[in-house]
Amino acid sequence: MAKTLIIFFIFTIIAFLSIAFQPVDDPKDYIKRYETKINNFRVQQLALLQYIKKNNLQTAIDLEEIKEQIDLTRNSMKGVDFFLRYLDPLAYKKINGPLPVEWETEVFEKYEKPYKRIGAGLTLAALYLEEPVVEKDSLARLIQSAISATESYQADSTTRPLQAYTHFFLCNRLYLLNLAAIYTTGFECPHTDRVIPELRHMMAEVKDIYLAYAGSFPSTPLPNEYLELYERALLFARDQPNDNSMFDHFTFIKDYINPLFSLNQTYIRRYEVVSASFVDYSLNNEATSIFKKDLYYGQNTKGIFLRVHDDKALVEIDRIGKMLFYDPILSANNSRSCFSCHNSFEYFTDTATATAFQFNHQDFLPRNTPSLINVEYNHLVMLDGKHINLQNQVKEVVSNHMEMGSDRAALLKKILSCADYEKTFKNLLTYTPQEKEVTFDHVASAITFYYSKFSYGYAPFDEAMDQNKPMPPAVTRGFNLFMSKAQCATCHFVPQFNGVKPPFVGSEFEVLGTPADKNFTALSADVGRFGVNPAPEMLHAFRTGSIRNIAHTKPYMHNGVFTSLEEVIDFYNAGGGAGKGLKVENQTLSSDSLHLSAAEKKDLLVFIHALDEKIPFEAPPAKLPTSRTKSLNNRKVGGDY
Repeated sequence: MAKTLIIFFIFTIIAFLSIAFQPVDDPKDYIKRYETKINNFRVQQLALLQYIKKNNLQTAIDLEEIKEQIDLTRNSMKGVDFFLRYLDPLAYKKINGPLPVEWETEVFEKYEKPYKRIGAGLTLAALYLEEPVVEKDSLARLIQSAISATESYQADSTTRPLQAYTHFFLCNRLYLLNLAAIYTTGFECPHTDRVIPELRHMMAEVKDIYLAYAGSFPSTPLPNEYLELYERALLFARDQPNDNSMFDHFTFIKDYINPLFSLNQTYIRRYEVVSASFVDYSLNNEATSIFKKDLYYGQNTKGIFLRVHDDKALVEIDRIGKMLFYDPILSANNSRSCFSCHNSFEYFTDTATATAFQFNHQDFLPRNTPSLINVEYNHLVMLDGKHINLQNQVKEVVSNHMEMGSDRAALLKKILSCADYEKTFKNLLTYTPQEKEVTFDHVASAITFYYSKFSYGYAPFDEAMDQNKPMPPAVTRGFNLFMSKAQCATCHFVPQFNGVKPPFVGSEFEVLGTPADKNFTALSADVGRFGVNPAPEMLHAFRTGSIRNIAHTKPYMHNGVFTSLEEVIDFYNAGGGAGKGLKVENQTLSSDSLHLSAAEKKDLLVFIHALDEKIPFEAPPAKLPTSRTKSLNNRKVGGDY
């Protein structure tokens, strides 16, 4: 017994000593490295500002020297980009914002109205040098604004969070997402010959950050498995050509960035990383790949049934939602249903005409019907971003005099006159205790829950990225074109290929100069986003949709003016409406020709087809619920028109 106690005490002492002498996390080196990089960047900014003030900017040589100084400053910025974007994303747009004026349309719009932000920084400064007349004071203001914004990164409120390991993995996640979606595309680098050199420089600087973190936080390490893979990614980037149109984006993302992202997500879960930042508002810690459909959440597809997790209840919500989707009882004349415009046999859109019929069955709606597939991966719904959730979109459609023309209160009575609907919704009240009776929110939520399940399909391209399935060479060539020369990826971002870029909290709106007809005789009169947010920059702007499944959702553009993808590619290749001679003063698409060859256009089409998702479509219901009102029992599944 005594021997056992002695052994116990020996092991207890050894255990105590092992705990006592474990290395204690000390973030001093990590923070010092951060502060040094920020200081270096600020010093370079100040030097650039002084260079501008001393230079007369009158000759091509003067401007070329300023450009070289801007490039040097951009390199210094890339040394801290890892931190800048995450720690203060608003200040970052003053440092390197791509737009001179931007109206916020981020997820925060769910809580406040859009507001105007004046851009500044290095990208705008480089673009300004290309103007016919360059004014010294205007150029200096762009840099001075960037310097002022950089000061926010030196405040205690910014550096204090770096004392915890959590911010490292959150910064790293955003960094990896941007490596896949932004850093190789030229989205915010004005000169394509600088994109890859900047990428290499940034990746080397981040390696330095990794080593500083590894030495400062041994209890939550960045494992060797990650560091070794990152080193291979860095070597791959160094071996690639300087020309970003020659860069192998496909292999870079598939073999390096996506696996690195998956590892970082593992560490976030293992170390129980928690965030209170809006930067992480939409991102899902459980996502194992950039190309998983649960990477981020744009919409609550369950609506009022958000907290329902019971499988049997969810099956009932899906069943009743499907019935309602095909039921013309939603319309005032009992002849139109959701299916009337969102044909489930046509990827939940309408490919028959440029725009669908209005309620009066004579005129046509002003806009093309967007597909409902993958619509949930947007924070703002409708082509003009009018709605912040899917359920409100359903409510407007049934009430709109041009679409279904119903009064919602009267419509609810019609729906509840059907025993099946009434019984099901009353049973579901158990799951929405905040509601004492069935409301139209229950109806709208059932419909959105039903159609959202078709947004979880995967395409051959996703399988190539996640499962290493082989792709035809034309697909990889097309993707690499998409990410570089064709400039598609500067608006359609990986992985949804829509207008939602990392950290996936905002929907991009673009002015393309869409014509009223194929002959480009006039600009489309549709004011677009301007009707929701009447700002000059938003005139004729529309939300950037996903190109997934787009081969099946013709016609194209908000007015359905183009009937083939070839026409769409030709439109972009020509420089949009402005490139075709239309007057579009606020066009965000470059008006310069892309100079795509016939072979390159073909490769783009092959890649686009690789984004066709494998979706298990369902047959419509065989019949609709009967109503106590006999006149309602002649309804046809899907409606009459």
